[in-house]
Amino acid sequence: MPGRFSYKRSARIQELILEEISKVIQSGLKDPRIGFATVTGVDLTDNLKHAKVYVSVMGSEDEQRNTLKGLSSAAGFIRAQLAKNLYLRYIPELIILQDETPKEVEKISRIIHQIHND
Repeated sequence: MPGRFSYKRSARIQELILEEISKVIQSGLKDPRIGFATVTGVDLTDNLKHAKVYVSVMGSEDEQRNTLKGLSSAAGFIRAQLAKNLYLRYIPELIILQDETPKEVEKISRIIHQIHND
C-alpha cells in the first residue's frame, strides 16, 4: 500500500502548507498591494517540488490583480517562512493563483436564477 501512504502524507503536507501560508499572509506581509486574501487550497505535485496555492481575493479587479502580484512577489519570503516553521526536507516552489470558484458559483447561481424566472 505505498500509494495510500504517499497520498495521506501528501494530503497532510498540503494541509500544513495551507495553514502556514495563511498565517504568514495574515501576520507577516508588509506589501501595501496585498489586500484581503484567503488561502483556499494547495495542490502539490507528486514529487512535492511545486505547490499551486489558490487564494480568494476580495475587492475590485484592480485590487485583486494587485494582491496577486504582491503575493507572487512575496512567494520567496513565504517559502522561507515555511522552511523556518515546517520541518520538511524540501519546501516546494510556490505558484500563487486566484481561486475562480466564487466567480463560477456566482455564474451558476445567475443561470439557475434565470432558468427559474423563465
